[in-house]
Amino acid sequence: MRTDLFDFELPESAIALYPVEPRDAARLLVVRPVNGGCVREDADLEDRNVSDLPMLLMPGDALVFNDTRVIPAALSGVRLRGEMRARVDFNLTKRVSENAWRAFARPAKRLEAGDRIHFGHSAESCQLGAFDATVASKGEAGEVELAFDLSGAALDEAIGTVGAMPLPPYIALKRGVNDRDRDTYQTVYASKEGAVAAPTAGLHFTPELFSALEARGISRHFVTLHVGPGTFLPVKAEDTDRHVMHAEWGEMSAETAAALNAVRQRGGRIVAVGTTSLRLLESAAADDGTLTAWSGETAIFITPGYRFKAVDLLMTNFHLPRSTLFMLVAAFSGLGTMRAAYGHAIRSGYRFYSYGDASLLFPADAMPPR
Repeated sequence: MRTDLFDFELPESAIALYPVEPRDAARLLVVRPVNGGCVREDADLEDRNVSDLPMLLMPGDALVFNDTRVIPAALSGVRLRGEMRARVDFNLTKRVSENAWRAFARPAKRLEAGDRIHFGHSAESCQLGAFDATVASKGEAGEVELAFDLSGAALDEAIGTVGAMPLPPYIALKRGVNDRDRDTYQTVYASKEGAVAAPTAGLHFTPELFSALEARGISRHFVTLHVGPGTFLPVKAEDTDRHVMHAEWGEMSAETAAALNAVRQRGGRIVAVGTTSLRLLESAAADDGTLTAWSGETAIFITPGYRFKAVDLLMTNFHLPRSTLFMLVAAFSGLGTMRAAYGHAIRSGYRFYSYGDASLLFPADAMPPR
C-alpha cells in the first residue's frame, strides 16, 4: 500500500511531554468501526477515561500485557581520540553479545571505527570500575556497534547507574529527561529487562485499576516482547511492501497460552494491551487462532489486509503518522475508521504518543466464532 495513505497532520501542541497523574486518569477513546471501517472516514466514537475500562469490558475477558522492563539505554559519552575530546550521545538499541550493543549515535559524524568512548562522570560510576567502550563498527543512519570493556552483569549494572531513560526524540529533544522518567516511563508491572522503549499502553495501569478489573471478573496475563526503536520509526519507503521491520525478541509461556485458549473456549475475548502485546500474540498464533508456547524474534509487519488470529480488542495509545503502528491500528479497525478517530482525537484535545491518552479499538470485521 502507499505509505502516504497513513499520513495525517498533527499539531505540535497535541504531543504529550508529561504523563497525567494518576496514570488511569488518562482519556480513553472507544472506537467501533461502522460500514466495515475501510473506506468511509466514519466511526462510532465514545469519549471515556482509562479508569472506565472495567465497565467497557465483559466478565470473562482477558487482558494481555507486555511485562518487558525498559533499561536506561540513553548514554552520554566522551569520545577520546588522542588529545581531542567530543561529546556523543547514544541510544542503545540491541544487545549483540555479553559485551556489545548496537546503538544510534548523535552526532554520528564525530565517530570512526576504533574510537574510544568514556561513559560516566559521577562518583557512583567509579565504584563500577572503568566504563569504556570501543566503536567496533559504524553503519548507516547513525548506527554503530559498541564493544564495552565490561560484560554481562557488570555491564548491566554500569548502564543502570549511568544511563537515562530512552525517551522518544519528540519528548527528549523538547524538555530533556528527568529523574521522574525512571518511574513514569515504566509500567507498574515491568519485570523482565530488555526493552529500549516502553510498551506505552501499559503505562496507564495502576494497582487500583487492576483491583477494579479483577472485581469485574476480567483476568490478566503477561507475555514479553523487548521493544526496540524500530517499531516507532516512520516508514520512509513509498510503498509498505518495501519497508523492513526491525526484529524484536519475545516469549510466551505454555501456561499463558493455555489460559488464553481457555478464555476463548469459554466465549471470552482476548484484549491486547498495546501493539507489542498484539504483535507477540499474532506471532505465536496458529492459523486457527490457537496459541502455544513461543520464544524467538519477530519482525511481523501488520498492514491492512492482515487477518487477525488471536486478538479480539486492542487498547493502544495514539501513534505517529506514517508509522508501522498507525498501519497496524488501521489494519485492525479499518483505515477509514482510524482516520476518523484520529481526526476526532485531534479536535477534542486528546494527548498523543508515549505519554499521551489511549484508545480502545474494536475490530473492523468480527472474528468468526470458535
